[in-house]
Amino acid sequence: MKILVTGGAGFIASHIVDAYIDAGHDVVVVDDLSTGKRENLNPRADFHEIDIRSPEIAELFEEHRPRVVNHHAAQMDVRRAVREPEYDAGVNVIGALNILESGRKYGAEQVIFASTGGAVYGEPETLPVTEDQPSAPLSPYGLTKFTFEQYLALYGRLYDTASTVLRYPNVYGPRQDPHGEAGVVAIFTKQLLDGETPTIFGDGSKTRDYVHVRDIVAANLLALEQPGRHIYNLGWGVEISDRTIFDTVRAAVESTVEPRFADFRPGEVQRICLDRTRIEGELGWRPTLSLEQGVADVVAWHRGLRSRRG
Repeated sequence: MKILVTGGAGFIASHIVDAYIDAGHDVVVVDDLSTGKRENLNPRADFHEIDIRSPEIAELFEEHRPRVVNHHAAQMDVRRAVREPEYDAGVNVIGALNILESGRKYGAEQVIFASTGGAVYGEPETLPVTEDQPSAPLSPYGLTKFTFEQYLALYGRLYDTASTVLRYPNVYGPRQDPHGEAGVVAIFTKQLLDGETPTIFGDGSKTRDYVHVRDIVAANLLALEQPGRHIYNLGWGVEISDRTIFDTVRAAVESTVEPRFADFRPGEVQRICLDRTRIEGELGWRPTLSLEQGVADVVAWHRGLRSRRG
């Protein structure tokens, strides 16, 4: 089956590309390399360096006519979304709509969309949050992700386009950029290996639901060729605080460094964890790697990267 993966040079999507190719699928990757990395690209994928807002997207769909679109390309910096909401909407709504409309014109049957469980709900009334709880984003980033979910629902009603929305938790694992705004496990790992002092924004009590990228890949495999329209939370359903993440990474690195604390950043949710009951019941998905196992995997990968680079 031919699958087009947007953002396929990025952290999460590059792992998904690998898994799709290993499963025997023909994969086309679109990435403008603004945050994705060429070294993440699978050599067996057909790579096209294109911005998803470009008219070239329609030409690519016309040429390849993928059966499934896995859409991961996004502006994902919450702070940049607050500073530059027009840019955030341009990529996450207009760019995504360019992908969706091109797929409709050239026969794509299903869209798998990487949404965000950490930002679409805002501050939920109860935890773990279910898919049925209302969306009340606290940042433009969360709003644009939710807006595209609504476009997918509309295209399902108008054109019978199948869609599977995966609302991600905080995803971590090998290939995550330690220099970006997101990815606290990668950031803490690199800083502690470098002997630096990591910064925790707030008092360390902010919580997220952390799932290793290997488990996220498994959900993207299960979602393939699923008919109809679906929205699924991915998560353990357990709150993990920033301080716990720091302590877990520090233990894996075998460091004794203490963190520094800085002001809380606007636009960020204070507490979130995601109820996975729906996807576990319908697709049989559940996470498998514990936080300690997953963090140890990240630390080992970073150490291996350092060794290869000398």
